[in-house]
Amino acid sequence: MHCRHAHARAAGLGSTSEKTEMARFSAVSKHFAGVTAVDEVSLVSHSGTVHAVTGENGAGKSTLMKMLAGVHTPDGGTIQVDGSNFNPHDPREAQALGVSTIYQELNLIPNLTVAENLFFGREPRRLGLIDRRALVQQSKDLLDKIGLSLDPTRPCGDLTIAEQQFVEIAKGISHDAKIYIFDEPTAALNTAESEQLFDLIENLRAESKLVYYISHRLDEIFRLSDVITVMKDGCLSANFKRGETDEAGLIQAMVGRDLGDYFPMRNPDIKRPTKMKVDRLKCNQSSPEVSFELRAGEILGLAGLEGQGQRGIIRALVGLEPPVSGSVTLEGERVTPERGIVSTVRSGLGFVPEDRKTEGLFLKDSIERNVSLGFFRCGSLFSRARRGQEAIEAVNQRMRLKSAGLSQFVVNLSGGNQQKVMLARWLVSGVQVLVVEEPTRGVDVGAKAEIYNALREFCDDGCAILITSSEMNEVIGLCDRILVVRGGEITAEIAGHDATEESVLQFAITDKKKVI
Repeated sequence: MHCRHAHARAAGLGSTSEKTEMARFSAVSKHFAGVTAVDEVSLVSHSGTVHAVTGENGAGKSTLMKMLAGVHTPDGGTIQVDGSNFNPHDPREAQALGVSTIYQELNLIPNLTVAENLFFGREPRRLGLIDRRALVQQSKDLLDKIGLSLDPTRPCGDLTIAEQQFVEIAKGISHDAKIYIFDEPTAALNTAESEQLFDLIENLRAESKLVYYISHRLDEIFRLSDVITVMKDGCLSANFKRGETDEAGLIQAMVGRDLGDYFPMRNPDIKRPTKMKVDRLKCNQSSPEVSFELRAGEILGLAGLEGQGQRGIIRALVGLEPPVSGSVTLEGERVTPERGIVSTVRSGLGFVPEDRKTEGLFLKDSIERNVSLGFFRCGSLFSRARRGQEAIEAVNQRMRLKSAGLSQFVVNLSGGNQQKVMLARWLVSGVQVLVVEEPTRGVDVGAKAEIYNALREFCDDGCAILITSSEMNEVIGLCDRILVVRGGEITAEIAGHDATEESVLQFAITDKKKVI
């Protein structure tokens, strides 16, 4: 479908007669270095609604919202807010005009307190000086509004990633705007924290605010949204009111094709040789011992409610947070996670952390440099360079990496392509076992399917994968076996083809156990 026809046909959908028009995009376009990022998109949004904007990485959704946020200026078309032309020169002016954005990327100053970050540049003053008492009180009032129990005098550098994300959210809410833009706000939040955020968004809707919600998480989109706008290749692909489509229809609008079997076929359910054995691993002094086996050719999942110990098991196993006791063997050879992650990698374990930006990638280096790091396990520098070139070919052919070239800096790639670079480093490095936290966090549905296929191909070569994911459907759809974790203890083993969300949760939230 041609872009100009698509947006013209879809732009009127989603209008709600009892709501007041709040924002209008009219044939808005944006170009970067000759590339069209947004192509004549027309869209109307109303007060008191949650308006989801979704699509594959690079579809143009973030660029569209950044024009409303004052980050970019449209090259064509107009934007109106409350019936008046809206032409902010920068984000600060957009905030002053009633548009507040909460970005996925944290923009906090670590050595400043929560209160100082919340009102940076807008601190209450008395006799020309910052009124510290008023600053702390205003911060407490704001944190109470969003239901966050946090000391406003704590330095932000001492907070967890989830707490920092909530401070970023609170900072956006502090502007008391007409329009709020949430960009992948749950990426760093667990289930309970996400529920807290959803309550906040419901309150904003009840206050007749317009909320734009940018996300790849389809369950969140269907739960929150009154209107769903799908973008593809810079164009408006589809617009749905609540109840007008289902997950399959939304995915097809996003990727332009039917993904068919979203998850690749599992390996036959046969007894395979043990690849790795974990025996009485004790993550810390207070945690229970865990034992399990990982078989050749399988994907094994650790599932359960968040915060129940899956992450601790993963990180103890790879030596990032060395265990206090227990043994690990890989193909009969001893692995020494107590000596740290360098030792486990040399033994044949690869590790993909959940936070690719701070723990997984060198963002200011090229794709080629990042992938080639997987070859330090090879012998000579010549061998590493030669194998590195083979890795680059694998990135292009196997991972379907979308980039301007192998010299492109990783920081300029979409989230899905960054994840592919991090996986490619290990998939061609010679490791025998891949340990993965959140394999598709912040990745669009098309890239998810490609990543799932790449993981399955890795196992088809006789290797094995251990994953943990906060997305239950991902664990159930991808894994050959699932180990349920509660309180740091493995409480059940379930075959992947038998698993349902209900069967996993009964062992995750009750005292029931299934003898392994």
